[in-house]
Amino acid sequence: MALQPDITAESIFIPVTEKDTLHLRRFSQQQQGAPVFLVHGSIENGRIFYSNSGKGFAPYLAQQGYDVFVADLRGRGQSTPAISGKSKFGLTETLQEDFPAFINKIKELKGDVPQLWGAHSWGGVLMLAYLARPVVPVEVQSMAFFATKRRISVQSLQRFFMIDVMWNLVANIAVATTGALYAKKLKMGSDSETRLTHSQTNEWVEQRRWLDWNDNFDYAAALRNMQLPPILYLAGANDKVLGHPEDVQRLRQEAGASGSEFRLLGKEAGYKHDYGHIDILTHPDAPEDHFPEVVAWFKMRETMQLFRPQMGQVKRRTNLT
Repeated sequence: MALQPDITAESIFIPVTEKDTLHLRRFSQQQQGAPVFLVHGSIENGRIFYSNSGKGFAPYLAQQGYDVFVADLRGRGQSTPAISGKSKFGLTETLQEDFPAFINKIKELKGDVPQLWGAHSWGGVLMLAYLARPVVPVEVQSMAFFATKRRISVQSLQRFFMIDVMWNLVANIAVATTGALYAKKLKMGSDSETRLTHSQTNEWVEQRRWLDWNDNFDYAAALRNMQLPPILYLAGANDKVLGHPEDVQRLRQEAGASGSEFRLLGKEAGYKHDYGHIDILTHPDAPEDHFPEVVAWFKMRETMQLFRPQMGQVKRRTNLT
């Protein structure tokens, strides 16, 4: 990988079960700077944040002085073993086992310092779900989500083809046949999903209420009763289905909009392009167009932290009488 001379990249491998190992890709300038934790979305892996040529959001953040940690969720990317029809885990294990393993490794390397979190698409949903019900405590100073939605409520022909036909019909047939969703082979995405992950994701996409699959824990209610870190929601003006601006706004309201901000990345708002679901992170102009706004968001919250440390804490609100 061709990186800037002062940027280094390394792979960290974290055992999470007797058989499963997670991969965490680190980009930094001499391992200095505040830690940033990045999580990819469905049928993806961590490569959405970096390329073979050393470009992408993760190297960009490292060039701005951050110590960046990019997750490959279980079975994806360089996490091993790769997903197969025999894989039994789902999003429950992602939240209860994978996230704590990543968070603990970052704490081990950086100390128990405030972290900055960022995600693409479904990764932001997982981050919010984790904060609503954390397994290990973590102090998150601020967050930035690219094209993150929970429900897909927009209706269009494109939505019908992508969701009703491909994601539901074709994917369900594939899962029933092979035991897993091999999205790359189907040209649906860049990585695979287990049968259970696909099923649990579908439930959350379809549910009006954001409830846990096992005990009906209400994630939205929990989030609205918390003091969440400030969240920057970014949506592409040309994202017609998977991160439609209206659905991104709906998630913002569902989680509690206080302290958050929404920005629509399109020409009408002064950006160079009407961004879509993937090129919101991968477009060659992104580092000059909107990546600086994410850094400014992070830095503004870092400055606020110096004067008001409690602002970045994820903690329950108390009822005042």
